[in-house]
This record gives sequence, C-alpha cells and structure tokens, in this order.
Amino acid sequence: MKILVCVKRIPDPDESLKFAGGGLDYSASKWVPNAFDEYAIETALRLAEVVGGTQRLAEVIVLGIGPESQRQQLTQFLAMGADRGIIVDADPDKLDTATVSKLIAAVFKKEACDLLIAGKLSQDNEGGQVPQRVAGLLDVPQASFAATVEWDQAAKALTVGREVDDGVEVKRVPLPAVVSVDLRIVLPKSVKNGSTPATHAYQEGPRLASLKGITMAKRKPVAVLKPSDLGVAVGNNEQVVGVAAPPLRKAGQKVKTVEELFDKLTKEAKVI
Repeated sequence: MKILVCVKRIPDPDESLKFAGGGLDYSASKWVPNAFDEYAIETALRLAEVVGGTQRLAEVIVLGIGPESQRQQLTQFLAMGADRGIIVDADPDKLDTATVSKLIAAVFKKEACDLLIAGKLSQDNEGGQVPQRVAGLLDVPQASFAATVEWDQAAKALTVGREVDDGVEVKRVPLPAVVSVDLRIVLPKSVKNGSTPATHAYQEGPRLASLKGITMAKRKPVAVLKPSDLGVAVGNNEQVVGVAAPPLRKAGQKVKTVEELFDKLTKEAKVI
C-alpha cells in the first residue's frame, strides 16, 4: 500500500498574535508543524510498520505545499519515519482551498496512492475542508474525524471509528480512500494494521524523532514539483476581509459567600 500524508506548517499557536494592516503579522512568527498533521503521520506509520518485525506494509509519503526553501517541517516528518517527501513549490498566499485540494489530488493520482491521511483541521485558521474536497475530486470514499482505524489487508478496506456528536460511528471504506484524523487516533490502541499484534499498545501521542531518524531524514529523497507540473493553475478566490482582536473583557469580581454570588447572578448579571 502507498499512503500519502499532507502536512502544513503554521505559526506557533502559543505565540501572541500580532496585527498589522487589517490582518495578522507573521513577519516574526516561529513556524511549527500543524499538530493534527503529526497525528496523521503517526497514523500512517502505525499502519505501515510491523512491531517486532523489520518489514513495512506500506510506503509513507509526506506532502507539503509551500516554499521549497522552507522545508524544515517536512524534514521533521521524515525524521519521524516517513519514507520520502514531496514539496509542491508555491506561495501559500496565492492558493485557495480549492487549488490546494486540486494539488493534493493531482499528487495522489501521480503517485498512484491507495490512501490519503490528513489532520481533521489546520490550527491556524480552523479550516477543515481540504480532505473532503480531495475525496470529491478523486471520487473515492472518505471517513472524517477518525478516532480509530483498522486495516483489513485481505479485503483492501479500512474500518474507521468516527467522532460524532453522540459517540463514535463505525464505517467501512474500501481503498483507495481519504481519512482525516481526530485527537483520539493517537491513543495507544487506536490503529491496527492486521500484522502488528492487536494487543500492542503504542505510547500515547505522536512519536518523537530519534537521533537516528533525524540523521536519516537528511538522506531521504524529497521531490520538488511546481503546480504546472501537476497541470494545476494557481489561483486564489478566497479573500480575508479583515482580522481583529476580540474586545477586551471586563475584569472579574471576587465574592466572599455563595449568597453574594447568587445575588450578583440574579440582580446584576440576570442569568438566573
């Protein structure tokens, strides 16, 4: 099996926001991997590897769309264990969601992949429509917000437990397919590939790159493509009208007794 994982770099969510010209100022931002993409890579690696053995069940390819000169985050995913990388060299500010989806779908077809794994959303803008768009472009089944994944190798299908409002919905999708993953996918027993013992428990969370992995990452092949190589025209039909900080909240009040709290809630706030 060949697994494609799309990843994105984002401004560090722990940094304070800076505003300029009606938008966000990224000039001094520290760039980090999107956390949900780390979950996607971890999912792919758990599907691909056989714990206790040396064989690999799948090739894991990591795909980044952005400036070729800024590949640090892609290298980090290679250090985690992905086999090779692909960069579509393009200016993210000139791409909209539809174009990004077309680029991913084009790489999926070019590589003849069996599975696309993505994070459920991008932390910088809370966008979560790319995997669904790609599935539509490829005309393949999809399972979004995956909490568990089990691979039936013989049937060439996945059984996916999806996060829904009232619990977990289980669905079965044949390959090729698109899966976007949620938080619980990196719990110790969330991913089963049919070869690693079902009783095996991974360490919770995405794995950290080892020193050996970091060294090997520098030797792994990374192909650089242009959108034109994929037959996709660059375009951006999405426009940010404006970005502003929310209004400051008033300072809270401290009360000494429950009775005083109740009095303020009923007479001042009038919420009860």
